[in-house]
Amino acid sequence: MTTTKLKPDWAGDDLLSRLVNRAIHTPALYALMKRQARQVLIKTAEKKGVPWRQTCTKLDTPEMRQRLEALTNPSVVYPDYYQVPFHAYSEGNLCWQAAFEAAPATYAMALRVWPQDDLSWPEAQARLRQSFLDVLDQHGPAQVNDILDIGCSVGISTLSVHRHYVQKNGHQTPVRTIGLDLSPYMLAVAQAQDTQGEIAQWVHAAAESTGFADACFDVVTMQFVAHELPRAATQAIFAEALRVLRPGGVLAIVDNNPQSPVIQSLPPVLFTLMKSTEPWSDDYYTFDLEAALMEAGFGSPVTVPSDPRHRTLVARKG
Repeated sequence: MTTTKLKPDWAGDDLLSRLVNRAIHTPALYALMKRQARQVLIKTAEKKGVPWRQTCTKLDTPEMRQRLEALTNPSVVYPDYYQVPFHAYSEGNLCWQAAFEAAPATYAMALRVWPQDDLSWPEAQARLRQSFLDVLDQHGPAQVNDILDIGCSVGISTLSVHRHYVQKNGHQTPVRTIGLDLSPYMLAVAQAQDTQGEIAQWVHAAAESTGFADACFDVVTMQFVAHELPRAATQAIFAEALRVLRPGGVLAIVDNNPQSPVIQSLPPVLFTLMKSTEPWSDDYYTFDLEAALMEAGFGSPVTVPSDPRHRTLVARKG
């Protein structure tokens, strides 16, 4: 009889995890891991035609820096957990390189979900987003007019969920979607990519304290955000999401699935590289998101393995 492990052996306090963490905290090895992790992403992307370097060059303009100035909220205080290296960037998400490379990195990530399928990067990205939206359609509210995308990064997730509900609503009711992120660099790129002005606002704020009124959204999404947070931050964000949701509204989360056989059986080179660029991995893979959602005040969440690597959770406000 096969039993499903709750988490990978390389996360948490297991021996393998401790050995990996020791290597990550060895400066010379860590520097090598960061370079290798970056090369794996770029190689995967460019092999499938993702214009990695061209994208970065195209975004690097004086206008982009003006957007940064206009979008930056000077009252934002960056929490300690956000001021650590992420994704092989020493400044984490608070730099231009992270923002310029976020889209091609996201496209590369989707390609790795279905390595055996002959998908172009747009096809893989569309499948990734739709797998989440299908679960949200099944378990979300019937009528959606106001959406908040938390941790929106460069807006790929925001535009995807917005266009989905615009199409679903047709001409009956308008859809107002807001993208919120702690990185003004990411928001500058998101706004530039939103060429038709589809998104109502790009907001620079902490997800733990959004500044929005009570009960003003039908759907709050967190797409590939939770694995980048310590659990205390996740708990605070769940409480804030509950506050800003209308009764019957839902918080929808898509992220790495600790019980995924693919995630659990990653080769040592890959899981070591992944942990080296994700500082809160151990916290995420050992954190019971379902229990935390209910402790925050949501109803019992629905959890669906929405693709080979990821799970979608939908939790409703009573």
